[in-house]
Amino acid sequence: MKLRVRAFVVVVGLLLFVCPLMAFSHPHLFLENCLTIIFDQQGLAGIRVRWVFDEFFSSMIAGDYDRNHNSRLEGSEIKMIEKEAFANLINFDYFTFIKIEGRPFKVKYIRDFSAALAAGKLIYDFLIPCHVKARSTFKEFIISQYDPSYYTLVVFAKDQPVKVQNGSNFEISYRIAKNLKEAYYYGQIYPVEVILRFKRKHG
Repeated sequence: MKLRVRAFVVVVGLLLFVCPLMAFSHPHLFLENCLTIIFDQQGLAGIRVRWVFDEFFSSMIAGDYDRNHNSRLEGSEIKMIEKEAFANLINFDYFTFIKIEGRPFKVKYIRDFSAALAAGKLIYDFLIPCHVKARSTFKEFIISQYDPSYYTLVVFAKDQPVKVQNGSNFEISYRIAKNLKEAYYYGQIYPVEVILRFKRKHG
């Protein structure tokens, strides 16, 4: 069962190195993302990420890891998914690209990974720790999620793509927009970014 996922990963890797133009001429895997921007008393504390995958990839993972076929993912199954079908994304920055005040912030690790099945869809949840201390003037935080190889198409969910948690002590605004200055995949695709600005409330 797990051989299918491993073979899938091997084939993707071979296509990437042997024939990238043919292999990645269009996306083969689709996911919707939702971002929850989390604040604490000091400022920005992290980003909770939710990925909802397409039916094909979801059924493949379910077939390989839902061992008792109860349409639920349990503790041991989730651990195996994290190890075999998620952890390698550290080599691709978890498809996450962040800038803080214009400077790149590399995602080196994540926390609190979980996986679930709902309505035939595979869902990944995880937390990206990222601490940015607030000040009395605005700071800018930009985050985008995409696969530079364009094998996976990442799009924002239509319903509540961005949420803010624990932000009552701060003045916060954000917008979602394409970055027309930084194309990827041979200069053909523009990343969609969340541009967030925040500062401490006066008084």
